[in-house]
Amino acid sequence: MKIDRHGRAKILTTEEIQLLFNEGFTLNPNRDRTLFAVCLYTACRINECVTLKIQDVYDSRKRVRPILMIRKGNTKGKLATRTIPVIEDLRIRLDQFKPPTTRGYLFPGRHGKNHLNSGSADWILREACKRVGIEGVSTHSFRRTALTQMSNAGVPLRIIQEISGHRTLDELYKYLEVQPEQVKGAIANLSMLTPVEEEIYLKKSMYHPVKETVTRKAFGQN
Repeated sequence: MKIDRHGRAKILTTEEIQLLFNEGFTLNPNRDRTLFAVCLYTACRINECVTLKIQDVYDSRKRVRPILMIRKGNTKGKLATRTIPVIEDLRIRLDQFKPPTTRGYLFPGRHGKNHLNSGSADWILREACKRVGIEGVSTHSFRRTALTQMSNAGVPLRIIQEISGHRTLDELYKYLEVQPEQVKGAIANLSMLTPVEEEIYLKKSMYHPVKETVTRKAFGQN
């Protein structure tokens, strides 16, 4: 967990997400909720989010596209363009947000110039967290939360990697968090290896010959 902006970004619980979206983002509610909804529902990096163009998300008739495009030039390492399906939860949020034009940045900076920078997004989130009393959160928390949720749901890592844009699976592993309950559940599986108590084992081993003898007598065999 991050403390004083050091350490790993916290994985958010559903309750914390609820608090942030309902009570935390009050500075510019529609923009800020949409901004971090994109981060949460696409598992993108904050810089990939703030550099989105309107046409990457909406068509010429201002309808939300079925897929959201993250351009290669805005990705870390500029590896490749990614396309992320827009789930219904995000589509509703984007439909409510709907920018007034069809060109330019989805999240413009001050006075409509350039795009909102990552530092400003980080400040918006830190202020929201202060309002609701959540510690250890950074803009990377939404990405880590989304990737961990998919992993816990059993989505194959290769598919998660396609969504996250990580160069290797080793890089992806660092993002995923293992919960104490998962470790406890994994260890609980070892109970299947527990040996049967000696007294019960002997009774079971003695049972079969007796049964066989009775069966033979029933059929007149010696």
